[in-house]
Amino acid sequence: MRIDAHQHFWIYEPREYEWIDESMGGLRRDFLPLDLEPRLRGSRFDGCVAVQARQTLAETRWLLELAGQFSFVRGVVGWVDLRGADLRDTLAGLSKNQKLVGVRHIVQSEPDERFLLRPEFLRGIATLEEFGLAYDILIFAKHLRVAAEFVRKFPRQRFVLDHLAKPPIQGGDLREWKRGIRELSDIPNVMAKLSGLVTEADWKEWTQEQIVECLDVAFECFGAARLMIGSDWPVCTLAGTYERVMGIVTDYMGQRPVIEQDAVLGGNAKRFWKLGV
Repeated sequence: MRIDAHQHFWIYEPREYEWIDESMGGLRRDFLPLDLEPRLRGSRFDGCVAVQARQTLAETRWLLELAGQFSFVRGVVGWVDLRGADLRDTLAGLSKNQKLVGVRHIVQSEPDERFLLRPEFLRGIATLEEFGLAYDILIFAKHLRVAAEFVRKFPRQRFVLDHLAKPPIQGGDLREWKRGIRELSDIPNVMAKLSGLVTEADWKEWTQEQIVECLDVAFECFGAARLMIGSDWPVCTLAGTYERVMGIVTDYMGQRPVIEQDAVLGGNAKRFWKLGV
């Protein structure tokens, strides 16, 4: 089973998606399951994991509704207020839906670079463990050292790093990112998504060699057993078609053993999130 481990749906409304600025005009429309399905099938993927794009409970519930309507949406990474006093009650209600597989907070947008280590946030992560939910780490490269300190506090919690912590491909200096990735990858309960890389490069001028350099580091650090492919659709369309973006990783995997291909292209996602067939 091949799984796209990271994509988004939304019904576009300017006030709800202020981060979509004029340079991202192509994203200022609705993106829904019926838009994604032919792209998945065309690239020989069987399903996807839908990830939150707004920090609201309404979005989490909406994504779960979509997952109920479309069987190829195998799981949902939603949002809950991990600092909220009613967190346990909220998770008790949401987790009755088996399609809820994880939670994410948009840490990259928090002004406090040590946000992950705030006591109230740490308490929330501890509560996730009780419900068997994974946590997606969405950060920039500059946050990697804090992320390593954060993750070490929860040796039994399942973590996955989104977009390889957004390596500064366009800037060209990957040294700090490489150091941080190596440190985080030393922690065994962290996996990583091969997603969101093309939009960290020049959207018009990126090269396959730039992306492959990041993939090489990811495989060196995490190994094939802890990596999963993701499109970051529709955001990826700023820099390339779904087929081209996914093709970078599938072509790269074509040079590796079949057992590794099966793992990165779907098996790891299925195991990590305990996805149904």
